[in-house]
This record gives sequence, structure tokens and C-alpha cells, in this order.
Amino acid sequence: MATLRALMALIVLLILAGCVSQAQFLDNKQSMAIQTASNRAQFELSCQDTSATVISREVIQPALQGPWVNGIQRAEYTIGISGCGKKAMFVVICPDGGEGCFAAGPGRFHHEY
Repeated sequence: MATLRALMALIVLLILAGCVSQAQFLDNKQSMAIQTASNRAQFELSCQDTSATVISREVIQPALQGPWVNGIQRAEYTIGISGCGKKAMFVVICPDGGEGCFAAGPGRFHHEY
């Protein structure tokens, strides 16, 4: 019985050690998100000298979660870019397990200032 408890405790510790916290997940993807937003802004603003500011960041849980189906967790960043007297805001999505990010906007809700 003591061996079973020790084994269960070890399994729980291994599972917890393998999990990345939400803050770590966001930190790991943030530089890629900033680079993605900067690249898009440089093209859209026709300005190579830009600076980025992370306005908000959060982990978005999958819309589909259940015993047989599971969606992809995503990091979502709202990033403001300024340069050459112009400003723009982009929402950047970085899927968990993905090799890159994509920048949405400026669109209906994101306007160039």
C-alpha cells in the first residue's frame, strides 16, 4: 500500500513538472508575437523604424473541450506599433505547439491612428 501511494505521488509530480504555467507559455511566445506584429506593421505602415508595446496578453482556452475532442490552446497578444508618425494595433495569435504566430487586424475593430 505504501508503494502504491509513493508511485501515485511520483506520477503526480512528474505530470506537474511537465506542465508549463500560463505565464511561462505567454513569456515563451511573446518575442515571436512582437516580431510578427512588427513585420506586419513595417509593411502596412511603409515604415522600417517601428517600436512595439504589448498592450495585453492572455491564454485563450479551446472552444472545444471534452473527453473525445480537444481544441488548441492559444496565446493572444494585443500589440501596439508606432513609427514614422503613425500607429497601428494588431492582435497576434500564437497556437500552442505551433512554430509561428499570425497577426490579425487592423480590421473592423482595430484602426490605424
